[in-house]
Amino acid sequence: MLTRHLLCRGFAALTLALITLPAAAQTFMVQCPTSTLLHPNAPTSAAGEPAYTGPTNIAGNAHGVALTYRSNGGAVKCQQISGGDGYMTEGDGNQTFMFSFGPLSGLQKIRNGQPGTDFPDEFRKPYCEGGSYLNGQPNPYSGASCGPNGAVGFVPPVGFRAANVSSAVGVSNGTTCVVTATEPCGVNGFIVNDAGAGYGAPPTVTITGGGGTGATAAAVIGNGSVIEVAPTNPGHGYTSAPTVTLTAVGAVSSIPQTDAAAIMNTGVMNGNIPAPLFGFDEDDEFFLTLTNVGMIMRPDLFETHTVHFHGYPNASSYYDGVPDASLAINIGASFTYYYLAPDAGTYFWHCHITPPEHLQMGMVGQLFVRPRQNRLPAGTDTYLALTGSGTTGTIGTAAGPGQQSDLRTACYSSGESNLRFGATGTPTADILCSTPAPAADSGFTHAAGYKYVYNDGDGSTRYDIDVPIQIHGFDPNFHFVGMTFNPEGFSDMKDKYFLLNGRSYPDTITTGAITTMASDGLQRPSQPLPSLITLSLSGGPGGTPQRAALRISDLDVSEYQTLASLGMPMQLVGYNAKILRDQAGNNLYYTTNSITLGGGESLDVIIDACAVRGPAPAYTCTTPMPTGTYFLYTPNLDHLANDAENFGGLMTEVVITN
Repeated sequence: MLTRHLLCRGFAALTLALITLPAAAQTFMVQCPTSTLLHPNAPTSAAGEPAYTGPTNIAGNAHGVALTYRSNGGAVKCQQISGGDGYMTEGDGNQTFMFSFGPLSGLQKIRNGQPGTDFPDEFRKPYCEGGSYLNGQPNPYSGASCGPNGAVGFVPPVGFRAANVSSAVGVSNGTTCVVTATEPCGVNGFIVNDAGAGYGAPPTVTITGGGGTGATAAAVIGNGSVIEVAPTNPGHGYTSAPTVTLTAVGAVSSIPQTDAAAIMNTGVMNGNIPAPLFGFDEDDEFFLTLTNVGMIMRPDLFETHTVHFHGYPNASSYYDGVPDASLAINIGASFTYYYLAPDAGTYFWHCHITPPEHLQMGMVGQLFVRPRQNRLPAGTDTYLALTGSGTTGTIGTAAGPGQQSDLRTACYSSGESNLRFGATGTPTADILCSTPAPAADSGFTHAAGYKYVYNDGDGSTRYDIDVPIQIHGFDPNFHFVGMTFNPEGFSDMKDKYFLLNGRSYPDTITTGAITTMASDGLQRPSQPLPSLITLSLSGGPGGTPQRAALRISDLDVSEYQTLASLGMPMQLVGYNAKILRDQAGNNLYYTTNSITLGGGESLDVIIDACAVRGPAPAYTCTTPMPTGTYFLYTPNLDHLANDAENFGGLMTEVVITN
C-alpha cells in the first residue's frame, strides 16, 4: 500500500518520530464527549454541577436494547495529560531530572493551583493562551473559539470534505507486471492524496476505467478522515491506473481532529511535580486522556506509561492502569481512561510501570472527589438527604428520596440489608457501607456555597478552603543515574529531598508556579502547587473563622512521614477516602498535633481558625485562634533539610489573618 503523510511540525516532534516510532504509527487523539447515556444532557461550565435531588431513572437505548439507568446527577468532566520527562527545582536551587506527567488541558487552572479538570465545553476548545506553558514554539492553533483551559491538540470538527484517492498497478505478489496491452495487470495499491474530513462511516469504493475489470477495495477511516484504502480483489486486465471514486455513507462525522504538533510542542519536557491535579464530583463521568510524548533526555528508553488510581473503587480492570491486567500506552500514542466517580474523599494516582522507579522519578499525582452533599438545594436537612429512601417527594424530608434510595450508596448499618440474601432472606449488616448516617439528626441544613469533605449528614466536615498536600521524596543520586544511561541502584535508594507538593521549605510558601529551565534553555512551570495555608477569622460563612480541608497523601517510595502542627490542632476526619465513623453512626474523628502516614496512604484533616466551637447544628465559634503564623512541619529532623542544606524539607506555614 502506498500512503502520503504530512510531516509533523516542530523539531521536537521530528526528533521523537526518528528515535521512537515512524510517523505513521503515531496515534495521538484528543477526545471528550459532550453527552453520554448516563448524562444525555450534560451540563456546561456556565451551568455548573446540577443540584442533587435524589436518584432518578433514565430510559436509554443501546444498539436497539432498551435500558434503564439510575442517575444521581453529576456531569461529564475531561482532562488530558502527557507522559514524558522534565526538570524541577529543589529548595537549595539544584535542578532534578524527572520522569513525569504534564498538563495538556486546563493549563491556566493548573498554573493557578487548581484542578485542571474541565467541563466538555471548556475542554473542547483548542488551547491558545500562549506564554509560559509553551516551549517557545509558535502556538500551533489559531482561531476564534479557543481558550486558556482548552485541550492542547484539539481541532474542532470540520465540515465534510471529499477525499481524493488514486490507484496504482504494476506489481502483484512480488512479481513485476509491465503495464502493456499484452500483459495487463491488477490493481494492487492506492495513494491517499487527500484524506478528506467529516466521514461518519467508511465510504464505498468504486473502481472504473483503466481497461480492466473486477478490482474492489475497502476504505478505512480515522477521526473522520480516510486513512487507508486496501485492495480486496486486484481484478485483471488493467493497462493503466483506473479511477477511484469514494461515495460517503451516512451522516457527517462530528469527531474532532488532532494536531500532533501542538501536543509535541507543549507536552515535551513539560513535566510537573506533583502531576496535574484532578478534582471532580461524585456521580461525574471522568474521561482522562494520557498521551505518551516520549523522553527527550532518555531517547534510548521506549518507556510505556499508565495511570493507576490508587485505592479507587474502579469498576473495570481495563481502566485500572495495572499493565498486567489492562494495557500500557506506547510512545506516540494516546489512551482515554474512563471513570465513574464513586465515593467522595482524597485519592492519588501514579504510573504503574515499574512503580518503584517511576514513582521515585516523579510520576505521582493527587485527585479528590467532592461529595453529593455539596450539591444539595439550600435549606436541605443533610441527615434526611443521607437517610431518605423514598422514591417520590422532596429530598431532605422524612418520606423523600436520598442516598438510601440508590443501591450503590445505600447503607443498612442497623442490620437491615437484604443485599446478600434477597428481599425475603435474613437481613445482614452492611459492613461495606462507605458513609454511615450519623447516629441522630442534628438538624444541620445545607446552605448555598457550603463545601464538605464527605457526605457526613451533620455538617461536621464542612470547610472553606481546599488544600491538597502530597508528600514525596527524591533521591538526587537515583535521578542523576536515571538521566545518564546507568543502571539504577534500587537497594541504595535514599531520599535526600523531602517535598510537599513537589517543593521543600521555603519554596513551599512561595505563591504561584515555580519554573525550571530545561535542557533546551527554556523555562517551564514545573511545580505549580504551593502549600501555604491562609485562613481568615472573618472569611467564613457570616463572617466566621474559616476552616481548611487538608487533603494529604503520601507517595514516598522509601520513607514514612510525619507532619506536626505547633499551637494549631488538626482534626482527622477521613482515612484512605473513608469517613472516620463507625457503623452505628458515631463520629470517630480525633484531634491531634501529629499525623503519620506511609507511602500509599491518604488522610483528610481539618484545621480551623476557631479554637473552640459549639455543638451542631450551629457550630458557633466561641474562641478564635490568635492571628499569626503557625508551622506545619515534620519532627523528623533529618527530613527538615534540602540535601546538605538545613532549614528546609517538609515544612510549610499556616497564616491566620483578621
